[in-house]
Amino acid sequence: MPLDLFSNDIAIDLGTANTLICVKGKGIVLDEPSVVALEKSTRKVIAVGREAREMLGRTPEGVEAIRPLKDGVIADFEVTEIMLREFIKRVQGDRFFSKLVRPRVIISVPSGITEVEKRAVRDSAEHAGAREVLLIAEPIAAAIGVGLPIDKPAGNMVIDIGGGTTEIGVIALNGIVGVSSIRTAGDEMDEAIIRCIKSENNTLIGQQTAEKIKIAVGIDSLVHEEETIQVRGVDLVKGVPKIVDVKKKSIVNALETTVEEITKALKLSLEKTPPELAADIVDKGILMTGGGSLLKGLDKKLSRDTNLPIYVVDDPLKSVVLGAYKALEDPEKYEKVLIKSRRIW
Repeated sequence: MPLDLFSNDIAIDLGTANTLICVKGKGIVLDEPSVVALEKSTRKVIAVGREAREMLGRTPEGVEAIRPLKDGVIADFEVTEIMLREFIKRVQGDRFFSKLVRPRVIISVPSGITEVEKRAVRDSAEHAGAREVLLIAEPIAAAIGVGLPIDKPAGNMVIDIGGGTTEIGVIALNGIVGVSSIRTAGDEMDEAIIRCIKSENNTLIGQQTAEKIKIAVGIDSLVHEEETIQVRGVDLVKGVPKIVDVKKKSIVNALETTVEEITKALKLSLEKTPPELAADIVDKGILMTGGGSLLKGLDKKLSRDTNLPIYVVDDPLKSVVLGAYKALEDPEKYEKVLIKSRRIW
């Protein structure tokens, strides 16, 4: 009897901020932050996922909470392997066959990563227990996930804004005709807010606080000058905790600096698009997905900047992993968009 019959193949959206996993025949079974907490001296794992994320910026001496992916790629190979092994264990369970037969894995990756970075993703997954690793570019996975007919000659444009990268792709005939992949996304927005409050209010805040401010304020151009938001941080002069009133307009201006990079990349992709496909995009509009697409007012701003209709898809956080999952369920149909790797047995 073929070993494949006992395998629980999985699809993974290995994101800078969150990792999502689908199991063949079951759909999404895991959605956890891409964070690992370790003891510094022994490298013993304390927590992985949501529990580890709660420790970011709060760990005692001797413990560190690590985000092993940066800008959409692996920054810490060892910790990524630990994280993947734990997540695969959670979704596979301790059943006999999950130990005997390792799963085939499809992982979404940024379209702009290097061959070395692709190899790091493959190796991490293989060492974590995968018997075969297939890669799929994030813009294509997102397009499949939202139901676009990627095998047709008509052009479809997708903007996928994650935690570490923004992927902008024009897709037709099972391929990316024009793509811009920049390492400017949700994390850079958080850093822009941290710099803004540090500069204007002499106050230091953490990344999780910055993310909450980003979600609350967004990039609303109608914010009035006098509107403020209360922020808790550390006084850089006295070194004590304090509460400051930060102007919302300052937050919007800080975010606009980052969004401008996304606008430039979007315009560059449009300039590279063949005229016939550009005409399709004018008719259909542009689909926006990924966690960053939920930033309040972002779709309207990009639409104003490009004079094109831009729509945020339903459930943008899951579109990439759902696309990888569809490829997992029908690998023959999507064979042309999958990047194969070697088997290890």
